[in-house]
Amino acid sequence: MKIAIVTGASSGLGKEFVFQLEKMDLDLDEIWILARRMDRLIEIQNTCNLPIKPVCIDLCDTNQMDCLEREINLIKPDIKILINAAGMGKIGNYKTISRKEADWMIDLNCKAAIDMTYICLPYMKENSHILQICSTSAFQPLPYLNIYAASKSFLYRFSRALRMECKKDKIHVCAICPYWIKDTEFIQNAQSDVNKDIKSYPLASKTDKVVKRALYDAFHNFAVSTPGILCTLHRFFSKLFPSSFLMNFWNLLRKI
Repeated sequence: MKIAIVTGASSGLGKEFVFQLEKMDLDLDEIWILARRMDRLIEIQNTCNLPIKPVCIDLCDTNQMDCLEREINLIKPDIKILINAAGMGKIGNYKTISRKEADWMIDLNCKAAIDMTYICLPYMKENSHILQICSTSAFQPLPYLNIYAASKSFLYRFSRALRMECKKDKIHVCAICPYWIKDTEFIQNAQSDVNKDIKSYPLASKTDKVVKRALYDAFHNFAVSTPGILCTLHRFFSKLFPSSFLMNFWNLLRKI
């Protein structure tokens, strides 16, 4: 059975990946969609023509991840595509972000993505694809988005190195690094009701365009996808200028 697995599929980029995968001629038998909100997964299942398997799971819960691993080990599917789209962020500093929120970001953005990758890799064959949803924030330290950016930098570095490890098996790994996306729940959930450490999100992207470009880049075996002009420029300038310069520029930009 040939399947694709998408985490964070109940909303945002994950949801859009499911819809666009379903429309592509990929010879998939089923798409597994993973998230905590089962009602939203059922809604997606009811709107797709391709068979969808909704999996209600907390990716940060070790016991639930163990159950998922046992199920995959039992079924032994041919996993053609893994998209790690689950993630969360909080805007603020060490005074406004709690230890619990910090741990949650690290667990979901880093540990859960690695756990999913390690669970799926034994069942991925030649010409399979792993899409790790990182962020343009992975390219530099970002005050007031500190832990989120650091967690995405971790995932970015992991993805780049994993790509080399998987090269001999012809499994393709792509780090997807988008800029702000305006039609998801991310900004709403990341913002604090009290503090406005980031004043605006100019020229934010849209999910359909980001996903379309990300899939194109991944299936054309790009190591890194920057689906938009601003994230492409950010990656370029992060190679030219030191982090201290970029952080000072960011501190000005976030106040506009």
